[in-house]
Formats: sequence, C-alpha cells, structure tokens
Amino acid sequence: MAEGSFWPAMDLLRSEPMQLVQLIIPTESAHRTISYLGDLGLFQFKDLNPEKSPFQRTYAGQIKRCAEMARKLRFFKDQMKKAGLSPSTRNISTDDDLDNLEVKLGELESELMEINANDEKLRHTYSELLEYKLVLQKAGEFFNSAQSTAAAHQREFEAQNGGEGSMDSPLLLEQEMTTDPSKHVKLGFVSGLVPRDKAMAFERILFRATRGNVFLKQSVVENPVIDPGSGEQVEKNVFIVFYSGERAKTKILKICEAYGANRYPFTEDLGKQFQMITEVSGRLAELKTTIDVGKAHQSNLLQRIGFQIEQWTVLVKKEKSVYHTLNMLSIDVTKKCLVAEGWCPVYGTHQIQDTLQRARLDSSSQVGAIFQVLQTKELPPTYFRTNKFTSAYQEIVDAYGVAKYREANPGVFTIVTFPFLFAVMFGDWGHGICLMLATLYLIAMEKKYSTQKLGDILEMTFGGRYVILMMSIFSIYTGFIYNEFFSVPFELFGPSAYSCRDLSCKDAYTSGLVKVRDTYPFGVDPKWHGTRSELPFLNSMKMKMSILLGVAQMNLGIMLSYFNAKFFSNNLNVRYQFVPQMIFLNSLFGYLSLLIIVKWSTGSQADLYHVMIYMFLSPAEDLGDNQLFFGQKYLQMLLLVLALVAVPWMLFPKPFLLKKQHEERLQGQSYTLLDNAEGNLEVESEPPTPHGHEEFEFSEVFVHQLIHTIEFVLGSVSNTASYLRLWALSLAHSELSSVFYDKVLLLAWGFNNTVILIIGIVVFVCATVGVLLIMETLSAFLHALRLHWVEFQNKFYEGDGYKFSPFSFTLLLSEEDEAA
Repeated sequence: MAEGSFWPAMDLLRSEPMQLVQLIIPTESAHRTISYLGDLGLFQFKDLNPEKSPFQRTYAGQIKRCAEMARKLRFFKDQMKKAGLSPSTRNISTDDDLDNLEVKLGELESELMEINANDEKLRHTYSELLEYKLVLQKAGEFFNSAQSTAAAHQREFEAQNGGEGSMDSPLLLEQEMTTDPSKHVKLGFVSGLVPRDKAMAFERILFRATRGNVFLKQSVVENPVIDPGSGEQVEKNVFIVFYSGERAKTKILKICEAYGANRYPFTEDLGKQFQMITEVSGRLAELKTTIDVGKAHQSNLLQRIGFQIEQWTVLVKKEKSVYHTLNMLSIDVTKKCLVAEGWCPVYGTHQIQDTLQRARLDSSSQVGAIFQVLQTKELPPTYFRTNKFTSAYQEIVDAYGVAKYREANPGVFTIVTFPFLFAVMFGDWGHGICLMLATLYLIAMEKKYSTQKLGDILEMTFGGRYVILMMSIFSIYTGFIYNEFFSVPFELFGPSAYSCRDLSCKDAYTSGLVKVRDTYPFGVDPKWHGTRSELPFLNSMKMKMSILLGVAQMNLGIMLSYFNAKFFSNNLNVRYQFVPQMIFLNSLFGYLSLLIIVKWSTGSQADLYHVMIYMFLSPAEDLGDNQLFFGQKYLQMLLLVLALVAVPWMLFPKPFLLKKQHEERLQGQSYTLLDNAEGNLEVESEPPTPHGHEEFEFSEVFVHQLIHTIEFVLGSVSNTASYLRLWALSLAHSELSSVFYDKVLLLAWGFNNTVILIIGIVVFVCATVGVLLIMETLSAFLHALRLHWVEFQNKFYEGDGYKFSPFSFTLLLSEEDEAA
C-alpha cells in the first residue's frame, strides 16, 4: 500500500464502501484469473456450492494432488531437521509448473526414501555386529577366566589326590570327574545382550522357569549401545546362560525373546574366537565407511532440496488455495465458463478489471472475463485499511466486536483515548521513560523480529509496540502533571509557590505552608509531596479529574451515536435516543462536572456530595454554604425535571412510531425502509409471511426498548462510578512507587554500608521492573480496555459486523507462518 496515488487516502472512521460483484470467467483462463486476484488481494469470494461436500467438487482431484505434494515437502523438511540443515535463504528462481513439480518431488522422495532404507539396513547391521563384537569380547573374557579358575582347581585337586586327573578333564564337579565318560552331561549355552533395566527380572524368570537348573553369568557393558531394533541408545549387559536339555533351551529362547534380549552365537574354541573378532571388526570398518558415504550423499541431496524448498512450498500453497477458490465457483451449464460472486471495495474496481484483462492476455483466451456489479440487501463485510501503527488499535476494537458495515469506528478515537486513560493510571515520567526505551528497542529491531518466531508473550508485546509507545509518551505527560519521577518530585517548571512557615512544616497541614510566589506553572506543586495533606489533596484532585474524563468520554460516545444515526438517515434514533440520552446524562453527571469546574475556579469549600444527594432528596431546599453560583437551586430543579422527562422520552415514542411506520408501509402509504428506521434495535427479523411482508412483533420491540432504556439509565450511574478506577489505580501506582523508594532505596542508603546499598538498589530495581513496569502496566492496560469496551463503546457501537476476508496470497502465507 505504498504506491502513493495508487491507493486512496486511508479513512478509519467509516469502513470502505463495498460492492457485490459477479465474475463470469472463461474456463481456459479461470486458473490464471484466480491466481492474479490472489496476488491483488481485494476480492472475497462467496461459496456458490454450499450443498456439495469437498469430495464432490470439481477440483477435488487437484486439491488432493496439492495435499500430497505438501506432504512430500513436509517430509523433506523433517529430514532436513533431523540432518541439522535449514532451508536456504537464497532466492533461486524456479520455473516449475505444478505437473513438473509433482514429478520432481516424486523422484526426490523416492531417492531419499531409498537412501533412508539403505541407511537403516546398514545401521541395523552395524548395530548387530557391534553387539556381536561385545559378546565375543565379554564371553571370551568369561571363558578365559573360567579356564584359569578350572586350572587352579585342577592343580589343587591333584595336590590333594596324588596328581590324578589331567588338564583335559571337563569343567564339572569333582564327583563327575571320576564317573564313566559315557555318563557325562553335555551342557549347552546361550549368549547375547539384555537391557540393563530388565537384567534382574530376566535372571529371576530364568531361575523360576528352569527351577534353578541353569547357570547365568552377566557382564556390564560400560557405554550405552545402539539397539538394532529401536535404533536408540540403551544400557545393556552381556549374558551367558548354561543349561542342560532341549526343554530348558526352548524355555530360555522364549524368555530371551520376551525380554528383548538379542542372542548371538559363540564358540569355545579360542582360535575361532580371535578369527571371528577379526572378521567382525573388518566388517564394522567397511560398514562405517559405507554409512558415511551414504550420509554424505543424503546431505548433498537435502542441500539441493533446501535451495528451492521454500519456493516449492509457496507454489504448492498458492496452487492449493487457487483450487479451493475455484471449487467455490459455479460451473455454467455450457461448462465453458465459471461464475464467481464476491465482495470487493469500490475503490478496487479498476484494479480488478485490469487484473482480469491481464489474465485474459496471459492465458491467450479469446474471451475476457465479465465484471458486473450486483444489487443486494445483504450486509457487506467491514474493511478498514490499516498500517503497522493503527492495526494494533483496530485489533483492540475488533476483539470486542467487528464494526457493522459503515458504522463509526471507535478505533480512530482509541488511538488517543486508550493510551491517555492508561497514562492517567500510570502517571510517572520515570516509569514512562523506561517503557519508552523498551518500546524504542522493539521498534529499532522491527525488521529482525518481524521475520522471527517469537514466544507468545514477546510476540504479543511486539505486535502492540506502537500502542505501548503511545502509552509511554502519555505516561511521561501525566507524570509531569503529577510531578512524579519514581515518586520523587522535581521543580522542573520553576520554584515552588509555597515555603514553610516554620521548621515543623513537614508535620503540618496546608496551614504550615505560606504562598510566596505565583502558582506553579504546570502540574502539581512539588511542595505538596511529603506533607500530611498530600494524600487528601491528591485524592480529591484525581477523583474529580476521573469524573470529568469519564463524563467527557461518555458524551463522546453519545455524540458518535448521533453521527451514526445521521449517516444511516435514522431520524428516530436522533430524536428519541440521542436527544434524551444527552439530556439525562448531562442533567446529572454533566451538572456534577460543572460543579467540579466551578469549585476549582472559585476555591469554594462547598460539599459536592451534599449538593448531589439533596438535589434528589430535597430539590427545593436552600443550599446555604454549598451554593456555588446564583440561581443554582432553580437550575437543579430544572435539570432534575429534564432527567425525569428523558426516561419516558427514551422508552415510549420509538416503539409506537416503528409500529406506525410498519402499518403505513403495509398500506402503501409510506415506503420508508424499515431496516433503516430500525437502526440500533437488534430485533431478529422474522421470515417473510406468505404475502411477502415481514412480521412486526410490537411486544418484542417494546421489551427491547425497555431493556435499552433501563440499561442506559442504570449504566449512566455505574459507568460514571467505573471511571473512578482512574483515581484508584493512579493512587495505588503512586503509593507503591513511594513505598519502594522510601522503604527500600532510602532505607538502604541510610545504613552507610556499600553491600547493603547494592542489595537495596538491586531490590529496588527488581521491584520497580517486576511490580510497577510489568504488573502495573498490565493492570492499567486491562482497566483502560474495560473503560473503552464497556463505558465508551456501549453508547454507540453495535459491533455485529464481519470482517472482509479477501482471497490474498500474502494473508494466506502470513497466517500459515503464524500457525506454524
């Protein structure tokens, strides 16, 4: 939107004028036309085939192809992530169309899957050989140890029995050595590896299954090994189980299988053991070389894919969205053209027509697309063109509800009123400077952060950086008014107007201060801070200021309801809604605001609580010392009568006039549009009667108006009281800041100890950042949000519209990036 004269001036007060358009597009240029409209991003298509399921639509096959290509691209990205590679940021042009891309992706997937399958087989074999080597080493050590132990036993036995026997006797018990060789029991054994966490259970179940007729020997493998089955690193033990008999062998094999123990053959022959270890080591070296070569080949292939995967991904997403949009179009009976309907801004008419013409030329179509505007009573979508500064404020408004078409947009006023009301609750120019510095850093890093995926909290903060900037600027302004810098007052705009009468001035009320100069030119006089009268004075000032700001903003909301009514030519709302609401609100709270200003101007000691209470209880009673100006009693009586008159004025005339208009319309005496006269009444329209007329339920309209009247009357009181949160939060912020300064920083300073001073500074900084700059900022933000949503917007804002969602490749890709 930076083409200058190409785009009209941005208007946030009213949404863009929209029109319903029908496009008749030749079949041969349909794809290119939709693609070009996606690049333009100014046309919202309507689904003309709502009765058809996604599988029954014309281009379901093409969407399935795109989904399959997207799956392949996701597979490539997963493989690149596993290999530690990232897509290249270099823009390499690709001229592939969808068909060529589909073939290329299929070939690349097949090649990559073949590489992965071979690599998996090689790694499986490598892991098995590695485990086999461990078994040969550990089992060999066991047999060598057993041989040495047996030789020692043999020598001991020969010494005891006169040298009978020989070294070649079997490694059995002494009694078996002297028996007949034909009766010797032949022992078999099973060797392998078992996971260490299952080793104890493995041993117990072997003992129970064979009734103790086995001998198990285990040896711990120092380093974890890669399991051939799972491919994960597992800590294991090498085991050898000696058994006797085939039944025992069968049981042992089944137990090994159940406990995930990998079995490997082993020979007792020492020469064969060395030969097998040599062969296994040679094969491991060969497999390692082969795996490294395959890995290098896979890495080269993934790097080639990485150069273009981003472009391919964008192309597939665009093509899929184009076919989704084509499925929303209806096919003409001749099947030679497609019919599309949708919304577009009025200012975009020429751009869309130029796009259609360009699509006809590029597709070499003999017939161009037909663009025609349709007349409809359907409510158009709402479209506000925003920039990076105004978009965050518009999001604040849209979170409450999207504006009705051409309704006055609160976002225009929110740009100023939202940060200002926040600053009233957050008035400290020291804290405001801290917020501004943090926000300026985010703005300075805007280009970097906008392309990165941030965390939820940081992303939210970054998105509202310009809102926070305005909040900080207004906080500095209100901080100057409150004269607070981390709760410390400064004589920035000149010397104080007061001085102490005596040394006990600090402990005295205002009587201890003597005015010696002109009034302090801007904000609160610094002498007020630290006196006993500081809190009563600031309480009174901030409470009255909150009421003035609240009444002003509520009046602004009612004024906007007037502009809405005039814009939609709704005279009923002007006469019987705007006028009585203005009278009622200002007869009570407008009058209170007037009293506050007069009291401030004259320095009167009148009790405004007493004045407002007895305005209702005893309107004719003499005001006495509470009278602020001549004729105040008679003015109060007049305002009270006007407030009482305004209530039935809001309640009764409008429903009866609406009923009269409806009857006249049915009789043909008047042709006033009922939906225009209805205005802000949110009565659900009934289906047409058999005679083609809309039903009018007077009871529903009257009840609705009754609810609206009661809501406004009670809301005027509650909303005004709600603005007192400005006073409460401002006071809380000021007192917290003062506590942290006095009880932490100054207290640490008074010890005259460097360590305590450093600790005090650290605690002060942490408390200021954590409580005042984070928690208090969030609290003031939420309260300002509530004041805008409830107290301000409910005076005029319906918020029952729906957003303009054009078919746009830019929006599509940005939304998918955020979702990713």
